[in-house]
Amino acid sequence: MTEQPAAPSAPRMVAVADGVHAYIQPDGGWYLNNAVLIDGPDAAISIDSAATEARTAAYQDEIARVTDRPVRTVVATHHHGDHTHGNHLFSGATIVSHPYCRDRVLREDYHAVLPMFAGPEWGDIRAAGPAVTFAERLELWSGERRVELRHPGRAAHTHGDVYAWLPDDRLLISGDLIFNGGTPMLAEGSPTGLLRTLEEIGELAPRLIVPGHGEPCGLEAVEATTDYLRWILGVARDAHAEGLSPLDAARSIDAGRFSGLREPERLVMNLHSCYAEFEGTAVDMGQLAADTFAIVGGPIPSCA
Repeated sequence: MTEQPAAPSAPRMVAVADGVHAYIQPDGGWYLNNAVLIDGPDAAISIDSAATEARTAAYQDEIARVTDRPVRTVVATHHHGDHTHGNHLFSGATIVSHPYCRDRVLREDYHAVLPMFAGPEWGDIRAAGPAVTFAERLELWSGERRVELRHPGRAAHTHGDVYAWLPDDRLLISGDLIFNGGTPMLAEGSPTGLLRTLEEIGELAPRLIVPGHGEPCGLEAVEATTDYLRWILGVARDAHAEGLSPLDAARSIDAGRFSGLREPERLVMNLHSCYAEFEGTAVDMGQLAADTFAIVGGPIPSCA
């Protein structure tokens, strides 16, 4: 009898600083992102929401368990649906993001990517355009706690990434600049831009990092992601020089020490991003989707 993989454990709130809780959704795979609640004397801040109506409702239930203060501010670390689909369910909250994130959320094709995935049940998900945007840095205050929102100044995971730095707690909330245990995703970003951004994060010397996906971690996750990025740039350069397509390269490359990462199908996505950066062009998202389907044999198995 073939042993079945263990089911992911239930989502949970984890205290990561006094009055700060990370909502962790194991196992951190596709659309199983993390969010963070920063409680204050009069109101709370949520960094991101969740991918589906049910998952956002479950997060809100956990918020109610740890505080009776309303969430008045929701920060979108970037436009991807796992981090923004549930924003509209925080009624009355002000949504904050980088302008690129706002533009992408309000585009007509905001949900166009969903057919790439086999599930889950999305429920009532709607585009909720951020009401406040900033280009470089913005300070939020939760009582006496300063929350610094920073855009890297370049493309990284996307063109509109925001990470939150809580200097008094030395706590960094990275969004999808870091996937702890998962393959980095560069389809809409930049491998070299993410490398430079991780260098800056390392210079902050955070005590703890809440990644976009996976368990809270330390600088070892920054180092692991940096290692992967240097590797993918190297193998991509070799494959590009040989004239291999991203799909043919993905089928021929041995992932070696990275073979244990979740979402291995992102290899072909990341090769597309590397090739586009080498050539100074935009990623052909249609071809990227077709190549991903070719690797997995259909829609991407997701967190149904």
